[in-house]
This record gives sequence, C-alpha cells and structure tokens, in this order.
Amino acid sequence: MPTSFTVVPVEAQGEERQRDGQQREEEDEGDERDQGTGDGIARESSPFINCAELGRGSMYEGKNMALFEEEMDSNPMVSSLLNKLANYTNLTQGVVEHEADEDSKRKEVKGPRMGTFIGVYLPCLQNILGVILFLRLTWIVGTAGVLESFIIVFMCCACTMLTAISMSAIATNGVVPAGGSYYMISRSLGPEFGGAVGLCFYLGTTFAGAMYILGTIEILLTYISPSAAIFKVADAGEETEAMLNNMRVYGTCIVILMAIVVFVGVKYVNKLALVFLACVILSIIAIYAGVIKTAFDPPDFPICLLGNRTLSKRSFDVCAKFTESNNETKTTPLWLLFCDSSLLNATCDDYFSLNNVTEIQGIPGIMSGVLTDNLWSAYSEKGSIVEKKDQPSVAGSEESKMGGLPYVFTDIMTYFTMLVGIYFPSVTGIMAGSNRSGDLKDAQKSIPTGTILAISTTSFIYLSCIVLFGACIEGVILRDKFGEAVNGNLVVGTLAWPSPWVIVIGSFFSTCGAGLQSLTGAPRLLQAIARDGIVPFIQIFGHGKANGEPTWALLLTVGICEIGILIASLDSVAPILSMFFLMCYMFVNLACAVQTLLRTPNWRPRFKYYHWTLSFVGMSLCLALMFICSWYYALIAMLIAGCIYKYIEYRGAEKEWGDGIRGLSLNAARYALLRVEDGPPHTKNWRPQLLVLLNLDNEQLVKHPRLLSFTSQLKAGKGLTIVGSVLQGIYLDKCTETHKAEENVKALMGVEKTKGFCQIVVSPNFRDGISYLIQSAGLGGMKHNTVLMAWPQSWKQAENRFSWKNFVDTVRETTSAQQALLVAKNIDLFPTNQERFTEGNIDVWWIVHDGGMLMLLPFLLRQHKVWRKCKMRIFTVAQMDDNSIQMKKDLQMFLYHLRLNAQVEVVEMFENDISAFTYEKTLMMEQRSQMLKQMQLSKNEREREAQLIHDKNTAPRSAPAVEASVAVAVPEKVQMTWTKEKFVAEKHKNKDSNVSGFKDIFNMKPNQSNVRRMHTAVKLNGVVLNKSQHAQLVLLNMPGPPKNRKGDENYMEFLEVLTEGLDRVLLVRGSGREVITIYS
Repeated sequence: MPTSFTVVPVEAQGEERQRDGQQREEEDEGDERDQGTGDGIARESSPFINCAELGRGSMYEGKNMALFEEEMDSNPMVSSLLNKLANYTNLTQGVVEHEADEDSKRKEVKGPRMGTFIGVYLPCLQNILGVILFLRLTWIVGTAGVLESFIIVFMCCACTMLTAISMSAIATNGVVPAGGSYYMISRSLGPEFGGAVGLCFYLGTTFAGAMYILGTIEILLTYISPSAAIFKVADAGEETEAMLNNMRVYGTCIVILMAIVVFVGVKYVNKLALVFLACVILSIIAIYAGVIKTAFDPPDFPICLLGNRTLSKRSFDVCAKFTESNNETKTTPLWLLFCDSSLLNATCDDYFSLNNVTEIQGIPGIMSGVLTDNLWSAYSEKGSIVEKKDQPSVAGSEESKMGGLPYVFTDIMTYFTMLVGIYFPSVTGIMAGSNRSGDLKDAQKSIPTGTILAISTTSFIYLSCIVLFGACIEGVILRDKFGEAVNGNLVVGTLAWPSPWVIVIGSFFSTCGAGLQSLTGAPRLLQAIARDGIVPFIQIFGHGKANGEPTWALLLTVGICEIGILIASLDSVAPILSMFFLMCYMFVNLACAVQTLLRTPNWRPRFKYYHWTLSFVGMSLCLALMFICSWYYALIAMLIAGCIYKYIEYRGAEKEWGDGIRGLSLNAARYALLRVEDGPPHTKNWRPQLLVLLNLDNEQLVKHPRLLSFTSQLKAGKGLTIVGSVLQGIYLDKCTETHKAEENVKALMGVEKTKGFCQIVVSPNFRDGISYLIQSAGLGGMKHNTVLMAWPQSWKQAENRFSWKNFVDTVRETTSAQQALLVAKNIDLFPTNQERFTEGNIDVWWIVHDGGMLMLLPFLLRQHKVWRKCKMRIFTVAQMDDNSIQMKKDLQMFLYHLRLNAQVEVVEMFENDISAFTYEKTLMMEQRSQMLKQMQLSKNEREREAQLIHDKNTAPRSAPAVEASVAVAVPEKVQMTWTKEKFVAEKHKNKDSNVSGFKDIFNMKPNQSNVRRMHTAVKLNGVVLNKSQHAQLVLLNMPGPPKNRKGDENYMEFLEVLTEGLDRVLLVRGSGREVITIYS
C-alpha cells in the first residue's frame, strides 16, 4: 500500500516549533488573564490546582505519547500535574502580604513551616483562655455552685469539642487554602450560607474585640489604678453608672489606639503574640501553685461580716464596731458608717445594732472542706446583699435604708441561662488553628490534632479550676464579682502564688493582646468575604492599601467594636458574641453532617474519627445553647443571618463551589422526582407547566422578549417553566452558537424574572427541532403540559422560517401529545412586567369546553401586579335553540362553585345567510392558495432546468462523479437522468399544464366547507369586536386544524379572520382533560 511522506527541513522544524512555543505562551497568558477574574481563587476553576498554568512547552517532545497529542491542551501529562501539586504554595493569589515582598514570600513558603504545636496548639490555647477565666469564672462558681458550674462548662466544652471534630473532617477533606473557617463553611455550604455565617463570624469576632477591651479597662480601673477613673462616685448607689461611663470613655480611647497600632504595623501584633501567650500560661501556673500552697499555708485574706452579710472593706480597715485602748472604748470607722455619730449612745442602723461583726478567712484552703458549702447555687436579684449561708443573723426592720451602707451588693440579677451566655465566650477560639492553615507544614494533620488537644487542655483547666475554686475560696468571696470584700483585689489573684499581681498584670496583657488580635483578624475576614463577591453591598471593604491591608474593613470593624464598648458592660456584650459564635459552630456541624449523609464522591476526609450523629448532636447543642443563653438574642442573630442569606440569594453573585447544599438539592430533587407520579396529576394539583417556544434571530437574540414577560405573569401557578428554542443545522457546527443562544436566553430570563430552565436544540430541520422539544423536554413527572408560543405574524411570506406549515404541525403535535397550547397574537403589544393596568377587562370567549383552561388562565394572570386591577368577563355564545337566560344562570352558578369572580354575559348568534363578503373572502383565499401551488411548481421546473444545464456541461468529462456530486449538492430534489428530448417534452408539457392551471384559478368556485368556516370566523369576529374591542386581553377557544392537510393554509386564514381587529389575543387550546374543579 503506497504511503505519502512530507519532508520538512530541520530549520523549518525549528521555526515551526518556535512558532508553536510562542503560540502556547500566548495561550498561557490568556489562561492567566482568565484566572484573574471571578472570585479571585484560581483553584476553583478546575478539579485540580492550577491545571491551566501547567507548562506545555515540553509536552509534545518525544513520541511515546503521540496518541494523546491533540488532548494535551486540556489534559496535562500526569508528571506535569504532580509537579505542580508538589509546588503548590497554599497562599491566596493576588494578595501581597503587608510585611514582605513577593520574593521574600516565596522564600518563606519554601522554608520550613510551623508544626502542630506552634501553629495550632498554642494559638488555640491563647484564644480560648482569656478574660472570662480571670474576671468571671470565680463569680460563676460562687453564683451557680460547683455542680451547676460544672454542667455549664461541660456543655460548652462538649459543644466546642464536637464542632472541632466536624471542623477536622472538613479541614482534612482536601487542601484548605489560606482563609480558614470562612473558606471551609462557604465551600461546604455554598455562597448563601457561607456569606451569612461568614458575616456572623465576623460580627462575633468584632464583638469579642469589644469584650476584651472592656475586660482590659475593668482590670485597669478596678484592680490596677482605681484613681484613674474620670467619673467619680458622688452619691451612694451611683457606682455602676460611673463605672459604665468610665468604660465608655476609656474604651473609645483604647479602641482608637489599637486601631492605629493595627493600621501602622501588624507585625508588632504578631510578634507580641508570644508575650501575651506567656502571660496567660504564667497566670494559670500561678493559680495552680497557689492552690497547692493553700493545702499547708493558706494566704491571709480576712473577710468582715456583719451578721451573715458581707462588708466591703474599701471604706474601713478595722473589722470591729469599737476598739479598746488604754482602758478606753473607741468607735471605729465602721461604726460611723452605720451610726449618726461616733458616740457609743448614737442612733445606729437596726441590723447593725442587733448583729455582731465577725471576721473569717476568705481562702481557708483546699483541705478546709469549704467545697461542700459551695456545691449548690446562690442566685440572687439585682441589688441584693451577698450573704454567707449558715451564719447566725438577726433580722432587722425592713425599713432600714441600705443604699449608703458598706455592704457587698450584686450588680445584676443572676440565673442559670444568663451565666451560660456570659461563660460561653471563654471556650471560643477553636478556629485559630484553621485560620493559620496557610502557614502550616501539614495542615491536614496539624489542624485536627492541635485543635482537639487544645480543647482537651483548656477543658481540663476550666473544669479543674471550678472544683479548685470551690474547694479553696469562701462562697461570699466567690460571689463578690469585683473583690470588694478583699480590699478590691482580683478574686483569682487572692488565690495565686507568689502574688496577686501576677494574675492582675498577666490578665491585663492577655486581654490587651486578645483585643489586638480580634482587631487584626476581623477586618481580614471581612475582606475575604468582600473579595469573594457574594455580598454586593460590602464589596468596597475588599479594597485596602497597596500592600493588601484591609483599611476600609478596619474602619468598619472599629465602628462596630465601638457599639459594643458603648454598651460598656462585659456581662451584656458576652451573650451577643456567644450568639454569633454559636451560629457559626452550628453551621460547621451542619456542613459535616450534610456532606457525610450525602456521601458525595469527593467527601474523603483524612480525619476518620467523625460521624454524622456527632455532628448532629453538636449542631443541636449549639442551637440549644443559643436559646439557653438568650432566646431573644438568638432570634435576632438568626434573623440577621436569614436576611443576609436571602439578600445573597436574590442579589448576590452566582457561585458554584461544589458545596454540600447543592448536593443536598440534587438528592432532594432526585427523591422528589422519583416520588412524583409519571402519570398526569390530579385536577386539584394541576398547574400550567410551560414549554415556551422562542424565536431567535441571526445574532441568537430573542425576537419577542414580551413572550417571557407574559410567562412570568402566568407563573402565579408556580409550575415548571422550560424555555426552548431551535437552531437549524448540525450540532457539531453550531456548538458555539448554541452556547451563545443559551446565554442570551438565560440573561433575558433573569431580566424578566422568569424562573425556569433553558433548552436549546439543534436540528437539521426547524420543524423536527420543535417536535423534539415537545416530545422530550422535562424529566420524569416534571414534564410540561402546556406549550406557549407566539403567532407567526409573517406566515404569508414564503421565506419565513417559522412558516404556517411549522405552526400547524406544532398545533397537531401538541394535540397528539395531549398538551394544552397557548398562542399569543400581537405579542409585542403585550405589557412588560413594569407596566400596570389600572383598569380594563380580561375577556374570555368560552365557545367550547376544553377542560377549563379559559377559566384558570385569567385567575392566574390576575395574581400578577400587571393584571391585578383588571376585571374578568366571561362571554359564551348561545345558538338558536338555546335558552340564553338559563345559560347565564347556570354559568353564574358554575363560576360560584369554582370560586371565581367574573361578570357573565351570554351572546346570541342567530343563523343568517352567508354574506357576499364571506363568499368573496373565501374565494380569494382559495385562489391565493392555488396560485401559491402553481408558483411552487414553476420553481421546481426552474430547478430542473438548471440541473439539466449542469449535467449537459459536465457529463462528457466525468459522468459518474457528476451524478454523485449532484446527489450530494441537492439531496432534496428529484434525481433524474435527462436527455435533450426528454427535457423538451417535459418543458412543453409543464408549460401547457401551467397555462391551463392559471386559467382554472379565475374560473374556480369556492369549497362549500370553507365558505361555512369563513362564515363562522367572520360572524364570531364581529361579535367579539362588538363586545371586546377595548379589552386589555381577549382569550378565545382556538379551533383545531383540519384533518385534511391540504387545507392547512386555509386554517391560518380562518384564525387570522377570527382575531382581526383585536390588540392582544390569547388563543387557547386545551389538552382535553379537566384542569379546574368545583370540589375541595
């Protein structure tokens, strides 16, 4: 077998390879440009990472893979793919870090990164242990008792542990890019949930910053420097108000100062993180050391009691009513606080006179057995005195005024659920490790191990501290929130060794550092959400300084943080951020449960110790804790998240992240489709499932956009909508045009707010394409039952693509398929969705009953704003033998049972002679039809003549080849072998027949059947025009096409005459089944 070779010189090969290389470089640049768009994350664009950037220059060298040569552009070699995966940097693209340029960043990435201990364990430890441990845990133990405090802490720690297990499963299911928790939630639950939960997480982090700043000020003004207060206490009872005002002033100053620090240099915050962590660890060690020391040498912190009431030692130093010196009895400063003079016979407070002053040790030690006294709760009302149980006391008169007396009062009302809300922020911070996923050496190993170890460690610290505080400290000291009974010392500090200042200074720096880190992390989280582009109104916060610093996001964060500071009470701010964090954790558990139950092929976490039941329990626990903390805060937080969700759903950018909610929707859709019966639904469930047939022009744009407007106006039925169109040609050739047409149709559907699906069919024949759509559109039980199309206005033009033949065949096919048909005539005059009819009528001409479609359609239209103010009128035609009065009564009763409000009118049509006008119109119609047939014959004759000339000129050279080429070129023509004699005979024959045919046209008489049909059309049109010429819409029964196909063009003429003179007409042809019922 001979083989042909093409010899190419070596230089030419080199030039050709160079040209190919340049072309590939240009393609690579184009790919990189393409990746710069969208949400800015190139990893999302393909199943693999950066596969579009793979070098292609070396792929074609070598002959081993020549068989796959043409696929290399889209499918890279495995070796190249693995090389790219190995060099994957895990850093967000397009963001230049604030402290390093790109070169140094690359060097840093290639160097050794952080492991589990430094990268995950310590950051989680620092974020979890914080302000609540030092400022509120002792008060929670004293108020709720050891047992209930243990329950509170155990619930919160169990919640975070279950969330950490779910988070570990999500974090190990593939590479987690820098972006942490928000990235995991949004990519697992989709943009709607991701945006809502991401913003809630942002608000929680911002309010956490406010809480840490308030804690810093409380430590400063209460324990370090009380004299620094700007607002002094003038009268008794104003201590709380003065403290709140001081917090507002100092808090505003500190938040501005911290914002400047974050704006100027984040690297200092990061470098100081280790210092702040060291403060936390040293403080906790000091607490444990102090507990051990109490076993053999308890510290000396005496408490002064009057009866069983605790006294504040800020105003006196000697715990006695009077002292004796030199055999002389003198009253003490305490006496002056309760009596009107320093004399022994002065008038004193009734309770002061009846009870003795005693002094007990505030920290009796771990071996003292005080634990049994602190086991049970001691909840109290706001303003009540802190009292010691089992201490003898004589009640005084209730009228005694206690406002200015030196008792220790409770500042807020306490109860179990409130304490849960205050405590929960102390267990947040479990996301700190996942937020640093970009800096970890092996994130899939470090995040689960480090996070779970950190939660286990902190849970042990909290639970052990509850027992130790209850076993070492007297109950009245535990309930003394601000340490007034121990000279204004921090209660935890009294237990610490070697000095209370270790805890005070450690907790001060710890809260400062936590506040700075919140103000550093929250703006970056908001910037990540803004750059994803899913929430349009926050996109401005995606911008920042040239080095990537989120300036605008920082300003918003400071503003929201200021709101928390103006609240000024740490106990009021804590439940707010508890809501947002609990909501975030709840959705992490939901994401893991959904992914596990769906069993999607891509769900393959490396962390194996998870189960959907654990995630479900975690989710339920988060939801329960939200309502336990504060049911109204929980409802507000859920309302905020719901509003953000709906906003993203309607206004946000469309993102396809392969999330679990999309998978859940697919499973639910599959389940529902299998449940829906394939047969026709019950009449009560019937609604128009529309197949809308659109016409496209040469630019693949929709010719009649108002058809989609009318579709959306009909969708009060909430049924299925499939928008279909046909392109003529071969699919392989029309692939690009198909995609373009689909994009144009979907864009128009978005503008017209038509919710549904788009289906473009390519067919060699336009007629067959329509047939394919009618037969195959839809899926299972979700198939269309109604076809909506526009009337072919130019049907009389022979060259019209959608000619009358296609239209009539479509009518026949819908009838055969038992589908209803709606034909909108003068569709361009129909209203848009923005128009409103303030008056007018929708007129229904009910000629024959075809299932009730004519009744149902006006009802559905009037649900839409466009047609809402139109009134419905129903006309029916009475013949000679009908009782029109009885017909009207029956129709009114029928409409009453259908629950439809409409005006009824019966129109009488009496039989009369066929007019000359009708006879003449029928004759003209048939003459035109006959003339078109003769013209078609003449056209065929001309084509045959051209074919003969072609045969004659090419036959001597290559007869067989010419015959074949003619057969290919004109496949639809009749193939004949012509001779000159045959052609002349055929020509004379056709000429004679044509002449006689044209003579017959002017001598013909109209068909009597056609005359009768024309008479009906003319007569009915006159009646309709008389009653409904000014109606906003006229609905008419559409007569069926003739059984004899030869009269199809006459059928079009009948319809044209029937609707002549009407502006907006909807021709309705029912499917033959009932679509409306009087029964419930």
